[in-house]
Amino acid sequence: MTDRAEGLSMKLTSIPGGLVVAVLSALSFGTSGALVKPLLEAGWSPAAAVTVRAFTAGLVLLPLALVALRGRWRVLWIGRWRVLGMGVVGVAFTQLAYFAAISTIPVSTALLIEFLAPLILVGVAWAVSKRMPRPAVFLGSALAVGGLVLVIGPGAIQAVDPLGLLFAFLAAIGCAAYFFIAARPDQGLPPIALAAFGLLVGGLILGLLGLTGVLALTATFEDLPLFGSPAPWWVPLVLLVVVSTAVAYGTGITATGVLGSRLASFVGLLEVVFASLFAWLLLGEQLTPLQLLGGLLILGGIAAVRSDRGELVLPSPFPADASAPVGHAAPGGAASANASSLATAASGAETSTAPEPAPALDGTTP
Repeated sequence: MTDRAEGLSMKLTSIPGGLVVAVLSALSFGTSGALVKPLLEAGWSPAAAVTVRAFTAGLVLLPLALVALRGRWRVLWIGRWRVLGMGVVGVAFTQLAYFAAISTIPVSTALLIEFLAPLILVGVAWAVSKRMPRPAVFLGSALAVGGLVLVIGPGAIQAVDPLGLLFAFLAAIGCAAYFFIAARPDQGLPPIALAAFGLLVGGLILGLLGLTGVLALTATFEDLPLFGSPAPWWVPLVLLVVVSTAVAYGTGITATGVLGSRLASFVGLLEVVFASLFAWLLLGEQLTPLQLLGGLLILGGIAAVRSDRGELVLPSPFPADASAPVGHAAPGGAASANASSLATAASGAETSTAPEPAPALDGTTP
């Protein structure tokens, strides 16, 4: 059992393995639109759907997180700032900013701006390193943004409310923060634990804001149409929680620890491609040749960014903990430890990994 877990760990820590996991994450995230649409049409408010989605997904991942931790509560305490950052910024802040944005601007415009997160990471690394990104990164960025516009729709580029644009940009910052936090050296914290406790924190914050009246929380509990047939209200909700959230965040954080925030964020753009495919397959929405071309451009952008293999480690915004275990105090081991802990949680084996160089922000960009 231990050999099998170690074999899975080695596969996940490789770049090809990380790419496969990242695509799985984008695929899982891409199902959310097709699954949440019936709930919203039945009377669920967006805030209620995402609050239940985040908190319940955290509960789903909690048993796996406990298995991965194996009673090492000190590791969770050492990684508390990453957990809080993921929950407060990566989950709650991003969702709040997105909801505020779509209240005044079209959804397509808000999505287009939010998915500019990879460019924010590129710009931050450029500013910090004082080194211009390599041509492959510029080419990949141009291809990815062009593809994004085609998939979401050229109509997303239009004059809209400035306040809505500001909130959409804040959502993009939150999305970039998600990848940045996930790529930080793990200090022994399993990625599944970061996902579980981050979702619990984020869901709790959103729930408290709903209870205080800041967010409108409304829900209905009657049968609703799902893919052309009536279904109980909990069926799309369970799929949304398990597939679109628990699997999506768990695999996304694991992949980012392997690939680094820059490459993982570009692969994450495939979410809009998968979302369009699921809307076509499950909801009967139109899939145009321009959207298919956009998907190909995004793939070209990912390939271009992937070709740049330089690495840059940006300083962590989280306070260092002097009590960190030996071998985890300094940045390092995120890729191997993250993947190993996921393999251990899946197999129940008692394995350990030695720290390796930090998977930080690739090249002169994240």
